[in-house]
Amino acid sequence: MKKELTRQQYLDLYYYMRLNRAVEDMMVKLFRQNKIVGGLYSSLGQEAISVGTAYALEKKDWLAPMIRNIGALLVKGVPPRDIFMQHMAKSDSPTKGKDGTSHFGDLDNLHIVSPISMLGDLIPVMTGVAMAGRYLGQKIVAMTWIGDGGSSTGVFHEGLNFAAAQKAPFVLILENNLWAYSTPVRKQVPLENLADRAKAYGIESYIVDGNDVVTVYSTTKEAVERARAGEGPILIEAKTFRRMGHAQHDPAEYVPKEMRAYWEERDPITLYEKFLSSEKLLDAKGKKEIEEKIDALLVSERDFAENSPMPPAELAETGVYCTGDDCHKIQAKWERPIVEVTPPRSSVKAVWTVSGFGAGKASGGANAPIHFGDTQPAEDATGNGTRSAKGGKPSGKTPVKVAPKKTVKAAAASASRKARR
Repeated sequence: MKKELTRQQYLDLYYYMRLNRAVEDMMVKLFRQNKIVGGLYSSLGQEAISVGTAYALEKKDWLAPMIRNIGALLVKGVPPRDIFMQHMAKSDSPTKGKDGTSHFGDLDNLHIVSPISMLGDLIPVMTGVAMAGRYLGQKIVAMTWIGDGGSSTGVFHEGLNFAAAQKAPFVLILENNLWAYSTPVRKQVPLENLADRAKAYGIESYIVDGNDVVTVYSTTKEAVERARAGEGPILIEAKTFRRMGHAQHDPAEYVPKEMRAYWEERDPITLYEKFLSSEKLLDAKGKKEIEEKIDALLVSERDFAENSPMPPAELAETGVYCTGDDCHKIQAKWERPIVEVTPPRSSVKAVWTVSGFGAGKASGGANAPIHFGDTQPAEDATGNGTRSAKGGKPSGKTPVKVAPKKTVKAAAASASRKARR
């Protein structure tokens, strides 16, 4: 770990990691008390990724978390009570009790797009958010996360290609936690580094130790600033380990005990505490103060969530369809003159030639140059009837062989005899 941040920034990272873990510990207790009605997905051992990456964003930037990115929500400013109520499907939750997991966002204030259960779909969505911000002159960066298993979906590749082609200010965090539910990463990806998948689309990538929060933050900060500066999308592979099952119902007995023990020794919070202590940034007194602050906060937030009412039946039919102002009043926030992106200033002259489109070889071995409407085709040496670039006349035709009538009749008769057999 490198000492590059201010003391407060170091302590912020520690606070949010501890808060992330404490919030999830509290929800496990609520789940076992049958107070959480939806699924519960643990990020135990992965807190450094959610916290370190989200902390690298500016307030105006946008993010879209996945199910194990509660730490990113906390960094962005979501209060624990909203997370509790959301999982308890309470009336005061962000979705008014219509969802029992982490499918909620805040488009107007915190710039959070709701998770999408179909893995990979957030990549093109957040690419679109990044492009919209650029169009409006907001100079924002969009970020989302994906797992090792999700990187094998078709939309992962389609989305990356789209982001690359549009040179979108977009950062993708690929959390390689070694397991896609019960499938080990080596069983579904023939690569040592999943970051190599970015190369196919000309996208820059980084590989980081996902259990080192300072490295995660520093690398992400660099990627975010590069994307903001117009260098296009960037992928960061964070190597880590999912220490719990896919969800609370999964005991993860398929994970080798030796593997689990190895990664438990590399707990990101424990490692970071040792670093802070060695750098004289955190002592026993400071650690106790942070623990007491988090404990007091979560007791208050839990009580608020438990006292929140369940949604009334008549609420079920509301908010299903967005019909206008009764749904939301979010509108584009222009930070550049609109005339810059409207005709005539935004008009682009039609161009037929495409620089760098390339050329190849035809099946016959001759050159097969690319040509367009304003360029005559090159002469074909094989004489297949194409027009030459000089005279514009056919260079010759190869006669088409037609089977003799007798041969055709004989073949028909033979087929008829076979059919009768």
